[in-house]
Amino acid sequence: MVTIKDIADRAGVSFSTVSKALRDSPLVQNKTKQHILSIAKEMGYQPNIAARSLVSRRSGAIGVVWPSIERAALSSLITKINEQLEKKGYVTLLSISHLESAIEIFRRYQVDAILVFGDRDSISSFNKLNPLQIPILTYGAAGYTPYSAVDVNRGQAVRLAVRHLVEFGHKDIAYIGEPNSQDPLQTVKIEAFRDEMIRLGLQVRNDAVLHMNGLEFHDGYMAARTMLEQTACPTAVISGGIDLTRGIIRAIGEHGLRVPQDISVVSYDNLPQMEDLETPMTVVGVAIDTITSVISTTILELIEDPESLKTVYLEPELVIRDSTSQR
Repeated sequence: MVTIKDIADRAGVSFSTVSKALRDSPLVQNKTKQHILSIAKEMGYQPNIAARSLVSRRSGAIGVVWPSIERAALSSLITKINEQLEKKGYVTLLSISHLESAIEIFRRYQVDAILVFGDRDSISSFNKLNPLQIPILTYGAAGYTPYSAVDVNRGQAVRLAVRHLVEFGHKDIAYIGEPNSQDPLQTVKIEAFRDEMIRLGLQVRNDAVLHMNGLEFHDGYMAARTMLEQTACPTAVISGGIDLTRGIIRAIGEHGLRVPQDISVVSYDNLPQMEDLETPMTVVGVAIDTITSVISTTILELIEDPESLKTVYLEPELVIRDSTSQR
């Protein structure tokens, strides 16, 4: 196994200089740093996390509790976060185990911090956790846990969607995004939908919010089929997320209708993939680059100051594309 001492001997510099260069320290001149990094790469150097931990009391690793390998929005987020943390010298360890099991594993690996993607299951599990010495940052669960959080103003995002559709002349609007089991993160969106419709003087039909088993493609597809079979079909629909949106679009097409000529669609989740759908999608939410940048910055701040408690709310935007049209 190649060690820092081997690299130092090859580069003709001290052990401490190599150590600083590998940590991207500003104390090493850039020319020297690049020379050392080039040699380390050539020699196939791999950092020893356990040894690093003994010296610096940090492992250089961040644990990520990932609730699902299937959700497109989460996949995009973790990919970007991993890229940004790598640039800062950190590795990410992913676990799709239940929250308690994942955190216990990360505790054994002595990670420097833990990132939890908040969902219904993780929120309910937080109350069972024993006190930790490891800083935890949640994404999507602000106000539901005792830990630091980065979250999107989800209610405001849905309000932007409703206003946009009403400005385009739509009055009969449906919302697809309510799972059968209680999910506080989705409830915020649904309450905002109903409240904004009423605030704008519009009637909210009893069947305006479609119930589903979950938040995947098939759930969106089946909910949209139910919506399209209603006696008076809405002229517009707001989707609770990208996976649901894909299912909704499939159902609309199979029903012989077109987006946006027959039904306008606005989706939650401001992801680059939304522009590449068959009909470029009008979306509400926070750009993924903004979310991942704030998450990465916040988790690094928590590592430096583990006793601090941070809550960051991100404000959404409306991005208008081809999936909505004037009524």
